[in-house]
Amino acid sequence: MTEADINPKTYPLVDAYLTKKLLDLVQQSGNYKQLCKGANKSTKTLNRGLSAFILMAADNEPLEIILHLPLLCEDKNVPYAFVLFTQTLSQAFGVSRPTNSCPVTIKEGFRLKKQLQSFQQSIERLLV
Repeated sequence: MTEADINPKTYPLVDAYLTKKLLDLVQQSGNYKQLCKGANKSTKTLNRGLSAFILMAADNEPLEIILHLPLLCEDKNVPYAFVLFTQTLSQAFGVSRPTNSCPVTIKEGFRLKKQLQSFQQSIERLLV
């Protein structure tokens, strides 16, 4: 996938450095059971107010499966971002099947809270 192949609807698309940091946080969140997988779970966590932020894959086919999530995120005031590939998102999640979206949830006593807040701020800066 090249820059020309990227759909303009996948905004904000994070750069390689921030992608690596975000996927590390996703992997750590998975160890603390703070992670869900898929568009349906993303919608549920957003509606319940449990999402800290949501990562989505830009190469999802068809893209319309996850295009309701940015609108819902903006409505619920939850930061969101797109990474380039579904495969990198699923590897960070620890599964072999492609993952189109991944919400990181908030629970009491969340140990990665400071990292989460800094990433929320960096994702919000991308949206501006």
